[in-house]
Amino acid sequence: MAGWMIAAALAGAALGAGASDRLAPLPPYGTAYTPTTVDERGLWQQADEAERDLRDSPAVIRDAALNAYIGKVLCRSVGEGRCRGVRVYVVRAPYFNAFMAPNGMMIVWTGALLRLRDEAELASVLGHEFGHFEMRHELKTFRRGRTIGDIIAWTGVISPYSTLPVSLIQLHFSYSRAQETEADLMGLRYLTAAGYRPLAASRIWERLMAEEDATALGRKRRVTHHYSAGFFADHPTELARATYLRETAGTDGERGDEAREAFLTAMRPWRATFLADQIKRNDFGGSEYLLGELATGHWTSDLLLTRGELYRERGNPRDLVSAAQFYQQAIDAGCTDPIAWRGLGLSLLRGQQAAAGRAALKTYLEKAPAASDRAAMAMLIGEGGVQ
Repeated sequence: MAGWMIAAALAGAALGAGASDRLAPLPPYGTAYTPTTVDERGLWQQADEAERDLRDSPAVIRDAALNAYIGKVLCRSVGEGRCRGVRVYVVRAPYFNAFMAPNGMMIVWTGALLRLRDEAELASVLGHEFGHFEMRHELKTFRRGRTIGDIIAWTGVISPYSTLPVSLIQLHFSYSRAQETEADLMGLRYLTAAGYRPLAASRIWERLMAEEDATALGRKRRVTHHYSAGFFADHPTELARATYLRETAGTDGERGDEAREAFLTAMRPWRATFLADQIKRNDFGGSEYLLGELATGHWTSDLLLTRGELYRERGNPRDLVSAAQFYQQAIDAGCTDPIAWRGLGLSLLRGQQAAAGRAALKTYLEKAPAASDRAAMAMLIGEGGVQ
């Protein structure tokens, strides 16, 4: 209850006439903090061990250009003095998540990068996590202790990505609602001081709400989960966060830089990989919503290809018709990825269009002569069907 009251007071204190009046100046930033107590030293050692393991993990994306770009955005967001000792690791996992350890290690999951629209939104996420770090929330959480339920829940989320080191899983922090609100408002301070558009912070939560609703509907569940919170819930609801961040931004919320093109340029080489990982989540409703959001009315060849994969994976009879249409549209839009012809061929074959399906698979093998599934596809072409 105390945590809820603090969070409510923080959010309430943020509401006023204008963004410049609502947000207090950034606090001065001192030198790097040195652990002193037994608890602190233990937590730092655990974070150092996780970072050593993470450096060798195949889950980390080591692309120099991508990492340099994210580091640049972080430094613009929180300032050169604050970002100097931070080490950012981009981890390949298709969920919206980022966190920071007390030793200066910051983790950004690729699922978060896929869902962001511009540099201002990336700056908002990075600033939020750095806010936890600057206010030493990790230590307070560590002292409060973690239940076995926390660890099981965390492990359950990322278990399909076994390349993540166990030491990183054990480092998971579960913040209180008050701490999340503090970090939200600190992140908004960073965003505003850096000249980014303040409304970027609230837009993220608005879309996450809609995606989670789409996931629930796709799985035939009730949409009740994120518009109200139980009295003892750990985090502010997405609706609460979107609301107080939008209200705090105020009339100045639309002012500032989005740097959309810079963000899209940095993500372009990786988007196909991030999209393919999203499809593996087996979340039809959420993935369909996300693809529509990324398209915003303009379906590019990579989004059409992914949409074809999504519908083919679900595999209902009408889905196969839609999948074949999406693959063909991707090809017509200039897609050069051989997977488009593979997906088109398989969809047509399963839809009882044998001749067209075999022709598409033949084109696939011509475009990908070293394909790992060449023998299987050649058999399908010869037999004219699928098992």
